[in-house]
Amino acid sequence: MGPTKLLVVIVCYRSADLAIDCLRSIAPQVGEVPDARVQVCENGTGPESVTQLNHAIDENGWGDWASVVAVSPNRGFAGGNNVILGPAMASETPPEYLMLLNADTIVRPGALRALCSALDARPDVGILGPRLEWPDGTPQTSAFLDFTPLHEFIHSAATGPVSRCFRRGHGALPIADAPHDAEWISFACALIRCEVFQACGLLDEGYYLYFDDADYCRLARQAGWRVVHYPDARVVHLRGRSNPLKSLAAKRERRPRYWYLSRNRYYAKFYGRHRLWIANALWHGGRTISLARELVGNRPSSVCRAEWRDIWTNAWSPMKPHKPSDRQS
Repeated sequence: MGPTKLLVVIVCYRSADLAIDCLRSIAPQVGEVPDARVQVCENGTGPESVTQLNHAIDENGWGDWASVVAVSPNRGFAGGNNVILGPAMASETPPEYLMLLNADTIVRPGALRALCSALDARPDVGILGPRLEWPDGTPQTSAFLDFTPLHEFIHSAATGPVSRCFRRGHGALPIADAPHDAEWISFACALIRCEVFQACGLLDEGYYLYFDDADYCRLARQAGWRVVHYPDARVVHLRGRSNPLKSLAAKRERRPRYWYLSRNRYYAKFYGRHRLWIANALWHGGRTISLARELVGNRPSSVCRAEWRDIWTNAWSPMKPHKPSDRQS
């Protein structure tokens, strides 16, 4: 097989229907990018999901550009992507661009071509992300500043005056209509230059879910690449359809253990274990502010259930690999 301009990687776990809808949105655009291919990693759901995906590819005539790779057990987001990224990068002619794309996305018309053309025109950009939006076109926040220990204080304080005082420490960048640099972008959809993987390696499988995008963008920037949010290309993200964590957080229910393991790995990796502890102490400091406001104003909690305890999950050995039992939601 000859060189590939674009390889799109979709990781699918308990979301075959969503992945098929995603493929359907890509199908009219494949011919707009020379030598584009799509590979789906069926990430441990089981044989029925593999059969469903293969049947959809055969039935719709997508076999010239789409294929399925099945693995078991579930390897998480980073591990599932690496199943495909590893062989692609090890080939004699790796793809020029690699796109990480969630199964719960719908690629708007022209988005693949627009993203590839934008990266063609910006040789200093290593990672490019589209505008993520809801089906009605309402934009989602998908460009961010790095997580810092101060971010934990702002998050747990959940108070307007604190957020305004420490605006630079807040995680989300304002939604904008023009391309702009970001410190990290959501990997629900991200176009990454081959040279970035050559410089930084594959995704860190120490993250089962979450924080892997913030981690990898930071590594890319440390290697000298820009990370850019490109709202001229648009992708629908059906956020929360393939994973319940967002809805749990919105309801202030307890987050899965793997979220805290990923959080703590990120802080320890980039700041050291002692600053992870400082981040946790700042979280508790901010929580005293929000708790006081809740008690005085008879307001509901602004943090997740048991978060005061869960932030210390694995804090004494935050770089330790996950156990299978840690990966249960």
